Amino acid sequence: MYMAGVKKGVDYLAEEVKNFFSNGVQRSIDAKKNIVGSFLIKAANMGISLLLVPITINYVNPTQYGVWLTLTSMVAWVALFDVGLTQGLRNKFAEARALKDNELARTYVSTTYFYVTLIFVLLGTILIGASYFVDWRSLINAPIGTENELKYLVIIVISYFCFQFIFQIIKVVITSDQKPALAAGIELIGQALVLLTVWLLTQFTQGSLIYLGLAIGVTPVVILILANIYYFGNKYYDFRPSVSYVKKRYASELITMGGKFFILQLAAMIQYSTTLFLIAHYFDPESVTAYNIAFKYFVSLQAIFMIFLTPLWSSTTDAYYLNDFNWIIRALEKYILLLIPFVLIAVLMLVFAKDIYRLWLGEVFIVIDSKITIICFVYIVLSMFSSVFVNVVNGMGTLKIQFISSIITSVFFILASYAFINFLNLGVWSIILASILSNVYGFIISPIQVYQVLVVKTPNKIWY
Repeated sequence: MYMAGVKKGVDYLAEEVKNFFSNGVQRSIDAKKNIVGSFLIKAANMGISLLLVPITINYVNPTQYGVWLTLTSMVAWVALFDVGLTQGLRNKFAEARALKDNELARTYVSTTYFYVTLIFVLLGTILIGASYFVDWRSLINAPIGTENELKYLVIIVISYFCFQFIFQIIKVVITSDQKPALAAGIELIGQALVLLTVWLLTQFTQGSLIYLGLAIGVTPVVILILANIYYFGNKYYDFRPSVSYVKKRYASELITMGGKFFILQLAAMIQYSTTLFLIAHYFDPESVTAYNIAFKYFVSLQAIFMIFLTPLWSSTTDAYYLNDFNWIIRALEKYILLLIPFVLIAVLMLVFAKDIYRLWLGEVFIVIDSKITIICFVYIVLSMFSSVFVNVVNGMGTLKIQFISSIITSVFFILASYAFINFLNLGVWSIILASILSNVYGFIISPIQVYQVLVVKTPNKIWY
């Protein structure tokens, strides 16, 4: 009797799970499957990322780790030189797939690959040559005697960033096809191998920024190359890049769509990269490490939230071009409800932050100013709220007001950071405060824009 009851309960649960993944329009079904798949993969990815921090700090030291973070954030500016091509591809590929035009989709993929490759090969060559004339030690306030090591490290970082931006286009294609779990799987494999490589370095070598750079940079690029070969040889064979499908006029179309994304990406890069540079320049590289630990601690929660949110962009593009506005509104309502438990978890993370830092970092524990922890908490909560509406806006491609706001807030961020540091002497945490104040579009304007476009259906062109 007992076993029969258990079997009945298991059968009921299995049926409910089956119904969950089979009910609704195909767009919603795909989103559910990818959310679950992405959750499992991203959870593993996040765990690896958190493990990597103490292992890396133990391999080098807090100051060297801060140097590494600062350099990678500065070189990350090379991402801007894709001038929005990959972001344009994300929307245009999804649009072509929604219209079932595979040949157009392949043209977009081929054109993006060609121009991104051309840009980043030339850019990498120029930047590596120019790097020899920069005093990197003075620029980022690194320890005396690290001049030569920094020059080689910069070359490694520039090289892997450029190659990564070329070969990660396969992840854009997969995500645009509303399969973000597959894209996350590629990243997971790369990160797992990075963790293994860095751990092996701790066992068999002395702390070296050069070895660290090679381990963290080369491994993911190799995985991306293999992913390109596999996916374009199988599932995405019909969209494989080909020189014969490269069309200059479609590059203009991608840049027109992606150009606004380019400015938005520039604004985000100004805040991220400049934050670490300002901390290193006005304080010291060890302060970069302390900030990064607090930020990574809270951003791990946002990473989990983004697992659920990732399908929203491409699904919104599909729904928007099919005029299914009601689906987008229903999706928004669900995401706002989902945000509530995440905020409660963030509060608990804030309360127990010091204990978790100590448990997480172990022997390499670093004392972190409580103000940095509190400001990072506020920043992440507002970012999660903002990301729901910003993903919808990006999916619809209604970027005009976001474009204008990003220019204004980027200038404000730099001025506010400078004032907080030099005139008010507020410390490291003030730079994060400037980031919060600069995100006014995300948590105030974007919700109003979504309401105007989807509910009011305003004819006012400023919202489109």
